[in-house]
Amino acid sequence: MKLFVIGYMGSGKTTLAKKLATKMDLPFTDLDQCLEQKLKQNIPGIFSEKGELFFRKKERELLHTFNNNTPEIISTGGGTPCYYDNMEWMKTHGVTLYLKLPPKALAKRLQESKIQRPLLEKIGNNIASIEQHLSEREVFYNQAEMIVSGLSVDINALAALLRSRFFMQ
Repeated sequence: MKLFVIGYMGSGKTTLAKKLATKMDLPFTDLDQCLEQKLKQNIPGIFSEKGELFFRKKERELLHTFNNNTPEIISTGGGTPCYYDNMEWMKTHGVTLYLKLPPKALAKRLQESKIQRPLLEKIGNNIASIEQHLSEREVFYNQAEMIVSGLSVDINALAALLRSRFFMQ
């Protein structure tokens, strides 16, 4: 079983996924990092040189390579569930967990982040623009089998729940 951790940029998907993988003794994969390695370029570079459409197409192709039954925890990009058939595909090939944060908390994290995020240049890095963009993406995020508040995650309890519901057959 695969666990796909989804959520808005800056929500802590990678951090949560790494902690869960360690706690559950499962492999961890960061989809964005895999894409950067495969294309030999960082995400801001891919966006600026080849465009978002190219990025989304390559992201989908890479996502579809995770189609085996090997248990694994995968951190996705913030937009991954929102394009093509990605959300439906993830739900068919594993379990989706939405790490949810309110726009104010996301804006604060994104403003303090050292990571360059190409979409923020496009939409703006303020609470109003993040709130608007998040509301568009939540149509997809809210389809997740599990929704967890990013403000207070109990890793031990979450790992136990995941083990009992999805990883122990």
